[in-house]
Amino acid sequence: MSAAPDPSVLLAALDLQTPLIGLYDAPNPEAFAPLVAPATGGARGPCLFHFYRRWLEGQTLHLTPDAFGCGGCGRSLFGIQVREREDFIDFLWGDEGLRATREQMGTFVDHAPTYRAAHGHVLIGPLREDQARYLRSVTFWVNADQLCVLQHGAYHWQSWGEPDPVTVPFGSGCSQLVACFRDLDRPQAVIGGTDIAMRDGLPAGLLALTVTVPLYERLCTLGEASFLGKGFLERLRKARGGSLG
Repeated sequence: MSAAPDPSVLLAALDLQTPLIGLYDAPNPEAFAPLVAPATGGARGPCLFHFYRRWLEGQTLHLTPDAFGCGGCGRSLFGIQVREREDFIDFLWGDEGLRATREQMGTFVDHAPTYRAAHGHVLIGPLREDQARYLRSVTFWVNADQLCVLQHGAYHWQSWGEPDPVTVPFGSGCSQLVACFRDLDRPQAVIGGTDIAMRDGLPAGLLALTVTVPLYERLCTLGEASFLGKGFLERLRKARGGSLG
């Protein structure tokens, strides 16, 4: 990405006040200060979504292979396995009840996607124009109405027969920020914030739509000639008392 896109028109259309959050894979974490970080990484470290309020305050979460918070995050973002395979399966299947059978849980564990940070630093926080070349995904924190608008936007350029640009994959909340994308160079979106284990870190009713950089660039070009200017939002805004937010 040569220059940071301008999301102002889209954000105004959404009545979205919550800051957009970027996930960066960058070599110099100090460029993202002020930083906050978990003390260590391990099976019972803090969930990264417990830093949601810090993002709203303008801070950036700094994760590394040595300090990544919970074990699920270490696995999703760095490929680090803090539990032995059989123990991990027993935890997800027996303790958390996430699959009907142990065999199904084992298959998921063996095939669940992971992201491998190229620079050893994953930084999650407010968008920074001067670090745009390191941006890997952008997350919109939205209510149901705003999610519907963005879903329409993601399909705006789709031709019949092409793969759906929006998916709702099963996985940890952190994996939905980057690991669930099969190709970060394609315009894709993931509806996230669906991991019930991390939702206590978010306000009720809030979901995430995380998009790759190519889709983010496209969304920022939506204007009055698109569905944004055809009366849908005006009627919906009236029905909601004047605002989608």
